[in-house]
Amino acid sequence: MAQVEATTERIISADAEKVFDALADYENTRAKLLPEHFSEYEVREGGDGEGTLVHWKLQATSKRIRDCLLEVAEPTDGQLVEKDRNSSMVTTWTVTPAGEGRSKVVVSSVWNGAGGIGGFFERTFAPKGLGRIYDALLAKLAAEVEK
Repeated sequence: MAQVEATTERIISADAEKVFDALADYENTRAKLLPEHFSEYEVREGGDGEGTLVHWKLQATSKRIRDCLLEVAEPTDGQLVEKDRNSSMVTTWTVTPAGEGRSKVVVSSVWNGAGGIGGFFERTFAPKGLGRIYDALLAKLAAEVEK
């Protein structure tokens, strides 16, 4: 079983604190940022960063739907880590200053991929597909915080 990783980043014209606060706001803002690949979004505990428990379904392809139940941690300033209780997937959001009134957001997901030929295709195509999904989410995040 090889580890699979998908990483996407974007420079956003807003202060890092404002961007981080929007990402950490699972109760209100986060639901507005999710592209059509996400469904059944529900905050089950908390709602603001550390200690939040959030559920959604992620439809990565027409045939592949992940049922995600994520525990949110904030291990360091500017970082959110979402650990899926239903799989090995861990997604890390890192927000850092990128000059005056700008920030850099990096989102990276890692998980244990399948073996065999299915694993080959997963390692080849899943990072690109997930990258496109996260790129759409980051575009919505930029539109939200650059208002």
